[in-house]
Amino acid sequence: MVVRDNLHDEARAELLCYLVVGLLVTRARTGEWLRTDRLVESTRVWSTSNGADADWAERVHLGALLQQIALDFAELPRFADSASLARLFTDAWRLDYRSPVVRGIHAACESELHPEKP
Repeated sequence: MVVRDNLHDEARAELLCYLVVGLLVTRARTGEWLRTDRLVESTRVWSTSNGADADWAERVHLGALLQQIALDFAELPRFADSASLARLFTDAWRLDYRSPVVRGIHAACESELHPEKP
């Protein structure tokens, strides 16, 4: 069996942030959460673009955290506007880390990944 997991801590936080923003955009546009097949495809897109991959156990763990984080942000009114959420991505569908919103979501992702850190 081949184990594919070369995600370091920062890559995990970046992938999680990317997926959270994707979920929030989809929810704002459609009123529904991103379907599982689209979530898998988004993970593949990010992984390919970043030369990273995770094994199935890591993907399941990130998926559970993803739901928690996205639900927390979805309750806030500013995350209901799909047009403003879409602007969190650059033209190459990479997150714009100059945005304070992206940095805030990233910080929440890091916090969920490492709850023991202050």
